[in-house]
Amino acid sequence: MKQTKLFLLFLIITLNAFSQHKGNYNQTLSRQNIATGNAIVYGNTPKHITPKLNPSSTIVIDVRALQNVKATSYTAVFNVSQIGQTAEITNQLMTKRVNLIKTELLQFGILDKDIAIDVISFVPVYEVEVTKKLFSKTYTEVPKGFELQQNIHIKFNNTQQFENILTACAKNEIYNLVKVDYFIDNIAQVYKNLQTELLALIDDKKKYYTLLGFNLSEYHVMMADQKYCYFPKDFYQSYQAFNSISFQALKQDKGVTEAKKQTSYYYQPLTYENYDVVINPSILQPVVQIGMEIKLQFTPKPKAQIVEPIVKTEIKPTYYVISPNGTIDVKELKTQ
Repeated sequence: MKQTKLFLLFLIITLNAFSQHKGNYNQTLSRQNIATGNAIVYGNTPKHITPKLNPSSTIVIDVRALQNVKATSYTAVFNVSQIGQTAEITNQLMTKRVNLIKTELLQFGILDKDIAIDVISFVPVYEVEVTKKLFSKTYTEVPKGFELQQNIHIKFNNTQQFENILTACAKNEIYNLVKVDYFIDNIAQVYKNLQTELLALIDDKKKYYTLLGFNLSEYHVMMADQKYCYFPKDFYQSYQAFNSISFQALKQDKGVTEAKKQTSYYYQPLTYENYDVVINPSILQPVVQIGMEIKLQFTPKPKAQIVEPIVKTEIKPTYYVISPNGTIDVKELKTQ
């Protein structure tokens, strides 16, 4: 009996550990993804069925390669807005905030040349002023100050610096992170590396078809290729907490106050099942995914038709004249 209890306890712990490892974005009991196609719809688990093969006289060689590339530099863009009573005061306040950020980031290795300012707008702010008269009221828009809006571009080389950038901006009341751009310096070399891998794979496939008895020199070939580059900002998906049941409120016979469901995001890169070659498959952080595809289509050449010469046979008739007495006289008669 004691062994049975220990086994049940071990089984419960194992199942709980599995659920924790699985994550929250696809839990059927307490979590539910936003119905935007980001995850599997509950109750409709996809079935992995191997497609049937359809033999054809056309040979197709379709190879794909993908390389995960860590960015060599990043640029974080923050939006900041400043208001003031006059244009001069507004500009001075904005300059002070930006200089404080530059001083803060200098100790983390981010120099002044790595920070750029992009002015978005500088406009007056109006307010409605009400003027009362004896029999009426007049509403007039009058300027009350100015608003200066800028984007601050901050370049950094490793992700560890990003936390320091957030801290420096928060100290100066800058919280609006617009985006983070990824850059790689050697993209041409990456495409060349993918091309080399695909050409080697195509050569192996040609040898494979040759071993099967196909002479590819007897085929017409058509080719198409493409390359593409995807950045992490295009691959963030979202899900939302779903558990709203309060058993404690039911026991106390009180109403349930619904809480705001937090929207969570996670990075979902391209999967590898459609690729023949994947370089740097294991990734720890969001990366730039660069791919290339080459497709060759071999169509049998039409067989050459042998034209047989036309032989004309001419028959020259010979006429025999038999006389009444039985003698045979051979003579050539002109038919024309």
